[in-house]
Amino acid sequence: MSRPVITLTTDFGQTDGYVGAMKGVIMSICPEAVLVDISHLIRPQAVEQAAYVLSTAAVYFPPGTVHLVVVDPGVGSERRPVAVQTARSTYVSPDNGVLSLALNQDPARQAVHLTESNYRLSPVSATFHGRDIFAPASAHLACGTALDELGEALPVSDLVKLPIHAPQPQPGGGWRCTILHVDRFGNLITNFRIQSHQRALKVGAGGRWIEQLSRTFADVDPGDLLAYAGSSGYLEIAVREESAAETLSLDVGDTVEIEVAP
Repeated sequence: MSRPVITLTTDFGQTDGYVGAMKGVIMSICPEAVLVDISHLIRPQAVEQAAYVLSTAAVYFPPGTVHLVVVDPGVGSERRPVAVQTARSTYVSPDNGVLSLALNQDPARQAVHLTESNYRLSPVSATFHGRDIFAPASAHLACGTALDELGEALPVSDLVKLPIHAPQPQPGGGWRCTILHVDRFGNLITNFRIQSHQRALKVGAGGRWIEQLSRTFADVDPGDLLAYAGSSGYLEIAVREESAAETLSLDVGDTVEIEVAP
């Protein structure tokens, strides 16, 4: 029998003991679990970034994986801790929209509000639900506890969704889109998903225009700007061997223009 898999995505970083404490709780409850870090370097409280990063990785894990996500600017407030089951996976997170993109790919079938005290640590810290609520719930689910034992049923339609806007069509053709994520190389990842037929495009960013899409970084010289379809299918902007974010002075939330090339 294969061992259960739990992934972890947080904004806790690597300096403090927060991630270690969560893993300790999980291993105490479900010692056979395999723990996989997706990322702990999400920007603090950056829910949209976490939603994007999670969506690019979750789809590649085996069926039955439990995805634990703790990017939680509302910790201790009235926001709900939830567990959500899909056809492939189970997600445990605050109900703040962080699952929005993952659930677009793998729709929710069932959800619960994590209210059952038997599946929490006691006492529950007002500032560390990752350790006291989310980690125990993930461990119990991975080791076979049924979803409905962990709390009250919640209509999946009630789950919070992020207002991640689709690219906005512009008069005369083209789109205005938004930067969703800046990766560690400084590449700018937009919310524009490139279709196979959309190759004749020009891209405007930071006051500069890229006249055509490239296939890969080697299509341009070092230091040159390029736009391309990234591995997750979204339009990305890069500077070969440098940072596009620094070169163009752009960041998450900034605007990129796309036009149909003549």
